[in-house]
Amino acid sequence: MEPNTRSTGRLPAAFLTPGSSSFIDFLADHSPELLPGNRKLPEGIVEAPHGTTIVAATFPGGVVLAGDRRATMGNMIAQRDMQKVFPADEYSAVGIAGSAGLAVEMVKLFQLELEHFEKVEGATLSLEGKANRLSTMIRGNLGMAMQGLAVVPLFAGWDESREQGRIFSYDVTGGRSEEHGFAATGSGSIFARGSMKKLYRSDLSEEQATTLVVQALYDAADDDSATGGPDMARRIFPIVTVITDEGFRRLTEEESSELARSVTERRLEQPEGPRAALL
Repeated sequence: MEPNTRSTGRLPAAFLTPGSSSFIDFLADHSPELLPGNRKLPEGIVEAPHGTTIVAATFPGGVVLAGDRRATMGNMIAQRDMQKVFPADEYSAVGIAGSAGLAVEMVKLFQLELEHFEKVEGATLSLEGKANRLSTMIRGNLGMAMQGLAVVPLFAGWDESREQGRIFSYDVTGGRSEEHGFAATGSGSIFARGSMKKLYRSDLSEEQATTLVVQALYDAADDDSATGGPDMARRIFPIVTVITDEGFRRLTEEESSELARSVTERRLEQPEGPRAALL
């Protein structure tokens, strides 16, 4: 094998030139074809696996973000144990609903965007700034969304300046709205939101807030075939995360299974799911 005499061992000039603190802007300038929204797709609606219901709720001292595990493709279950909730950075998380593969790729790009900003600027973005960056990414995917590959995330995190948990929801055009108290997105969101509307209080403890979101996912799965409920036989339980001033934490499988089992048992005893089930 002949040596590569043209290689200097140095990074390309693009990597050594001062520029934007946005990794997405950097990619758009030097390799725009790598951005998800710039890929060419066949004409017509594209059928692909979709992730469904994501829920969130605030409590004094933080915010809880959770998601079911089912991905569907038409009337078929494409995956039973999909991960839909990811840490964005130390103090925020994002839950994905919509085209599964594209959504996961967008989350990874969002994580890199926040890390790149921190390394270049030497400081972290505010929670508001993170929410705006995610909005820009979703807007860049509008062309693919119009072909059926939409991504509609739920973003939550701890706002260090306000010392409280906050939730942001989005539409397919990148429109951003701050939600107060609780929020849901995905195919089962109407049922999950109805459940949380009855059970939510502003003075919930962390334990009550995690129980609340699992109950909401249970109610969504009860009425929406695309949302997966707790699967005791396969030991597949909702992913539940908590973000406080101490950072992001994902509940262990043991904690999630105990929550799911508790909610399921209470619903078997009281099928209508009264408000007392949360207490």
